[in-house]
Amino acid sequence: MKHAKDKVIITCAVTGGVHTPSMSPYLPLTPEQIAADAIAASEAGAAILHLHARDPIDGSPTPDPNVFRQFVPQIKAATDAVINITTGGSTRMSLEERLAYPLMAQPEMCSLNMGSMNFSIHPAAEKIQQWKHGWEKPYIEGMEDLIFRNTFKDIKHILRVLGDEHGTRFEFECYDLGHLYNLAHFVNEGLIKGPLFIQCIFGILGGMGPDPENLVHMRTTADRLFGRENYRFSVLGAGRHQMPLSTMSALLGGNIRVGLEDSLFLGKGQLASSSADQVLKMRRILEELSFDIATPDEARAMLGLKGRHAVGF
Repeated sequence: MKHAKDKVIITCAVTGGVHTPSMSPYLPLTPEQIAADAIAASEAGAAILHLHARDPIDGSPTPDPNVFRQFVPQIKAATDAVINITTGGSTRMSLEERLAYPLMAQPEMCSLNMGSMNFSIHPAAEKIQQWKHGWEKPYIEGMEDLIFRNTFKDIKHILRVLGDEHGTRFEFECYDLGHLYNLAHFVNEGLIKGPLFIQCIFGILGGMGPDPENLVHMRTTADRLFGRENYRFSVLGAGRHQMPLSTMSALLGGNIRVGLEDSLFLGKGQLASSSADQVLKMRRILEELSFDIATPDEARAMLGLKGRHAVGF
């Protein structure tokens, strides 16, 4: 398998469970908004759509399967994109809550965080003068004293109940060097088989900084642990680091992730009006550099996915 000539997979994460309504008027919150933003991102060139749910009343993160059901089938009906459901949810959700909808949906792909960590954007609370909802300020400030739990036992459970039992493959989210070694542990134990899809995250407080040297180090470490022919590499740069680190990932033979979950901005001081805007900008950059963009079916073939016909929605 020669990766040097592969097309670039664009993943788009349209809402997430970190940003709050007061941070951007464009953050999709209702099922209708999430569906519309995801469909537009697919039309713009995203092969994979990474999805979280929000409470339609106040925009807070929710694991409620009934909310997911209001937009996930609609997105599937309107696009050919690979639908990737979060198993991360938010730092306040239990493992059972985080898995409630994925186990029902049995998607082609889910995210899977590869280690417990401090995960916080609590300094952002100081920049907001007016909050739209009462839950937002304590939610953001409270991150200072929370741990995002992803123990070895948790990870093993997710691999079994989603991977082994339902054929779901994973976007392995690695926020630090040790997470690559955690992934290697499960590969060596025979619990994970390739091709691997490794998403390296830079710029989250509690994880790796957004230094280009860190990206190179993660890439070379993954090469050493897994062999370049056995995995696909992708990069998520948080906030203002989204576009530069995504471009660097492509130059190193990797893939990219954009979307309002990861950054609310399109450029310096300019809020993105949709995740599709970020997909279009990144696509323009890649195509100017002579990269080809993978279609959903090409991404399925590259990642060994079971196909959209084999899901539960």
